[in-house]
Amino acid sequence: MTGNDTRHRPMVEVTDLVKNYGSVPAVRGVSLGVARGEVVVLIGPSGCGKSTLLRCVHLLEEPTSGTIRVGAQEISFGGGGKALAGRRLAAYRSRIGMVFQHFELFPHMTALQNVMEGPVTVKRIDRRAASELGRGLLANVGLAGKEESYPAQLSGGQAQRVAIARALAMSPEVMLFDEVTSALDPELVGEVLAVMRQLGEDGTTMIVVTHEIAFARDIADHVLFMDAGVIAEHGPADEVLARPANPRTRAFLSRFHHAGALRSAG
Repeated sequence: MTGNDTRHRPMVEVTDLVKNYGSVPAVRGVSLGVARGEVVVLIGPSGCGKSTLLRCVHLLEEPTSGTIRVGAQEISFGGGGKALAGRRLAAYRSRIGMVFQHFELFPHMTALQNVMEGPVTVKRIDRRAASELGRGLLANVGLAGKEESYPAQLSGGQAQRVAIARALAMSPEVMLFDEVTSALDPELVGEVLAVMRQLGEDGTTMIVVTHEIAFARDIADHVLFMDAGVIAEHGPADEVLARPANPRTRAFLSRFHHAGALRSAG
């Protein structure tokens, strides 16, 4: 690849990313690349840095050092440069949709108003056009007829699907999902995973943090196992999840295999 040939560069590229909280390292020199249309799943024990890494990519947390590139925009940290702020930060985030564990919908807005808010306030889209966009996206995630419902009137699975529609309304170049099913009742998990599975099949570039190992096996192109702030193992999903090379990965996955065997026996 020549210096000017960007056709085969990853859509998202993270290089030597470090995030410290005071003297405590949360992410320690992580590098990864995500190709356009690829689904990368991050797994690992709680507190290993998965969510922090996602929040750094979205710039909800400012990295201590390292580089993040999304598309053609590259940002370096730790060299005394000025952090993105105001409209430049909003423009950067508008290219990266993020869906959180706890929905974070505006409680005083209907489902449709929640989805419309970003296009209207950030992209200055006409309200009528934003309404049409929002209705279409809510229909796409299986929520036609819920446009005028407030978050308190929705189930957890419905609220999470509104959050996904809201992120998609900004036409992001990449979608980040941070443990989006962990706060849901078990019977509601499937409806959210079905929407995410469809996004993957549609060619959406995605980075997903999850403990749903069966879902990771089903949707992921590549799996990265994080441990103590570093990527301890990575590779194609079927290799990492079925034949992990790292003992820490094997130990982590064995808990899920054991739980699955117990459910089958029951």
